[in-house]
Amino acid sequence: MDGVYVGKAGPDAAGDSGWLLGHFKPPGDLRRSDDVEIKWGVHPKGERRARWTIGEQRTALLVLVSGRFRLEFPEGDVVLAEQGDYVVWGRGVDHSWCAEEESVVMTVRWPSVPGYAVRGGDDAEAREP
Repeated sequence: MDGVYVGKAGPDAAGDSGWLLGHFKPPGDLRRSDDVEIKWGVHPKGERRARWTIGEQRTALLVLVSGRFRLEFPEGDVVLAEQGDYVVWGRGVDHSWCAEEESVVMTVRWPSVPGYAVRGGDDAEAREP
């Protein structure tokens, strides 16, 4: 069907460190967007972000699908413990995270900002030169 993409979050997310939709998808792909990024994150118990995100330029929403997930902010932590718990943070808010239990989370960020590159395997992001 033209104009329709059907997929599975797990396999589709594997190609871009969990990211399903955003500016980084190839031109012509329905999942390419300059407005928003969406991630399907599957995290084993104890997994921790490789380093803090500093100087964030996007607003983000993270929703707990399953598990127990801790978001760390300079002014305190937020624990998502029940399916559907979520947190939203704005531009300029530094953050990190840790999966307290095996967790599945969906993250939505906007806008989809070029200049961030997903590095394979460690879920860390770095500024592109």
